[in-house]
Amino acid sequence: MIHDIFMPALSSTMTEGKIISWAKSPGDKVEKGETVVVVESDKADMDVESFYEGYLATILVKAGQEAPVGEAIALLADTKAEIAQAQQKASSSSVQTLQETPQTVVSISTPEATKTPTTAFSTSTDTSKTNGNRGTNDRIIASPRAKKLAKQLGIELKTLQGSGPYGRIVAEDVERTTRRTPTATITQTLFSASQPTPTPSTSPTPVPIISGEAVPLTVLQKAVVQNMMATVQVPTYHVGYTITTDNLDKLYKTIKSKGVTMTALLAKAVAVTLQKHPLVNASYSDQGIHYNSSVNVALAVAMPDGGLITPVLQNADQIDIYSLSRTWKDLVERARKKQLQPQEYKNGTITISNLGMFGVDCFDAILPPGQGAILAIGKSRPQVVATSEGLTGVKCQMTVNITCDHRVIYGAHAAAFLQDLAQLIETDVQFLTM
Repeated sequence: MIHDIFMPALSSTMTEGKIISWAKSPGDKVEKGETVVVVESDKADMDVESFYEGYLATILVKAGQEAPVGEAIALLADTKAEIAQAQQKASSSSVQTLQETPQTVVSISTPEATKTPTTAFSTSTDTSKTNGNRGTNDRIIASPRAKKLAKQLGIELKTLQGSGPYGRIVAEDVERTTRRTPTATITQTLFSASQPTPTPSTSPTPVPIISGEAVPLTVLQKAVVQNMMATVQVPTYHVGYTITTDNLDKLYKTIKSKGVTMTALLAKAVAVTLQKHPLVNASYSDQGIHYNSSVNVALAVAMPDGGLITPVLQNADQIDIYSLSRTWKDLVERARKKQLQPQEYKNGTITISNLGMFGVDCFDAILPPGQGAILAIGKSRPQVVATSEGLTGVKCQMTVNITCDHRVIYGAHAAAFLQDLAQLIETDVQFLTM
């Protein structure tokens, strides 16, 4: 029997995927539970493992190419004798015909994928199954950009050690051999506003491009584009507020040695404040206003190869600040490797975006789909202010801007939320450690 292998739906929003690498070549035996192909979804690279034994007859979508979800990307034969038959079928039939073939036995077993009784493949991000930068047939696994750059610079890929997901060689590995500045990884998205402006080495460095050529968007970048375009139809508005951070900075200095990050402190402050403002934690739906049962704070993180991802701190209002910091560190590390599971970046109820580490005073953030609000945080700077006694003094202050869905949250609601957030940070900040 010949089976179609389709491009899997690794998430509910995924419309197309990119083949990172094939772990098998045509004619290779495929064992049950063995990785066959690595697919890049909108947020992560996923190993696709076989549930059945057979032979990879032919590959329809090569490494580096993209295909819509549900399109056939390869054929699997039960026996060696059927390989030639499958190859003939591939050459004489269109991809659409292959998709309509009744013998559809391949799908992906993920929480958001379409469930099929005859699932033949599953996905996994277990890096323990990787083998450096080589596939099972000793083939070099490298990103298309790394291959192009290596060819231009005359570098042999087999001499490099991959640092990308699953040991894949990425552009940074090629750059490193020429002693160029590697592409910077921007992962720490929230810093104490009182920290000094970082040196240029911490700023995002553009990935290598060829002058005069258009560089195709990655799957992640395409997903960001689709999400941002979806927000155009949402009526939004912005409300700004200036918050004094002196007490927050003092608390941070006290507990920083215990592994607490400013990211966790700010996320905790937002989450605790949302307990008093469930409407700001809500979202719009066709049935009306959807009040979320938990406070899940998503934090925007820029990815080194373009696009961004929003790891989520689940139930941030209920978790202590020390556990929250450990959780954030783990999420960031796995986000770098594109190993986050869908539930770890898709169910945020509010998002925080911060450009303060770049010295940005204030900005307006774009509302993510499915949420009612996003908070944009700028850098805290020493400011000369008037005191209640009519004197002048110096205080560290930061500006926060909230973008809201006006179908759910009105201006008075947003203002009241920011007022209470400021009260917590300026006066009651000790509650964040309780």
